[in-house]
Amino acid sequence: MEQPIRLPVTSRQRPAARRPLPKLFSPAVFDFWASRLSRTWSWNRPLARIVARHAASADAVTLVLQPNRHFRGFAAGQHVNVTVEIDGRRLTRSYSPSAPPQPDGRIEITVKAVDGGRVSRLLCTQARPGDVLELGPAFGSMALPDDEAGPLLLLAAGSGITPLMAMIRALPDRERAAPVTLLYWARTRAQRCFVDELRALAATRGDFAVRFLLTGEAAEAADEGEGRICEAQVRDWLGTDALVFACGPGGFVDQATALLATATKAFAAEAFTPPVFTSDDTGTVSVTLTRSARTLTLPRGQALLAALEAEGVVPESGCRMGICNTCACGKRSGATRHLGSGVIDNEPASALRLCVHSATSDLELDL
Repeated sequence: MEQPIRLPVTSRQRPAARRPLPKLFSPAVFDFWASRLSRTWSWNRPLARIVARHAASADAVTLVLQPNRHFRGFAAGQHVNVTVEIDGRRLTRSYSPSAPPQPDGRIEITVKAVDGGRVSRLLCTQARPGDVLELGPAFGSMALPDDEAGPLLLLAAGSGITPLMAMIRALPDRERAAPVTLLYWARTRAQRCFVDELRALAATRGDFAVRFLLTGEAAEAADEGEGRICEAQVRDWLGTDALVFACGPGGFVDQATALLATATKAFAAEAFTPPVFTSDDTGTVSVTLTRSARTLTLPRGQALLAALEAEGVVPESGCRMGICNTCACGKRSGATRHLGSGVIDNEPASALRLCVHSATSDLELDL
């Protein structure tokens, strides 16, 4: 069972006491006028100004953000939702900070430009220092253990390096008694991030080793290898007391799980691509959106989020994997199926996550 992460409470994280707004004002009105003085002033919305940017690889950039006082912080390895406005629409995507929390409150996110990704393309090609983004609360259960005992094996593929890099940077300054090993897969050398820093760390710390695996180019350097994740590449870790963290595309995480989940002391993994669900449910149902007074005919067996978006209804969403709860909404009546487990929920007046639940009967949703 996953254990809750207890974040340290700092002075930045304690909610500031607020006096009630005069009846003349609402938080939205306050934010409108406050933004005229400073774009990151708000009544309670976590906002962050981009203060620096630099290239991280051929197709990724690192953005350094200065949040306002409403951002509650994060632990290395967690994710943060980032919201931008594109063509009048608010779009939210999840990114993992690539560095641990900084003393001045700044956070770093490293964003890879994804084909067809509207938010990632904007952040990689158009976002500049001075621009302001909206942040959501941190989420995710991957975090370094409080107990430093035992070796760590970190498996990263593509953008999966970002939460693991934050964990590496959060390692104590002193060398650990047990080793830390990073295996990092990328298609080409140009698509790798943090290479110089990782090699310097491996050269100066006796407890850290890195190996770069290339899936689209031949290996040349002594710390490089070739091929997709397989048993030969992780054989030294099978049957050990290692704690393993894996992050990358869904297929990579599935293969890492099959190889190591039951062959090591502990295993934790997160995929950054939405899982592909299959369902035998067919036909359609009637879904009533109570707040907008609309009734739609939606397919059974399809995630409600995707089905609603196909009808022009765009609820707030983030990770699209059932982790961040951004798309959670109330269900007043009807039955839904969790697409990952297949479990059907008939409880009225309950909550569901639109991205991982489908309708199995007529529904009433608080949308």
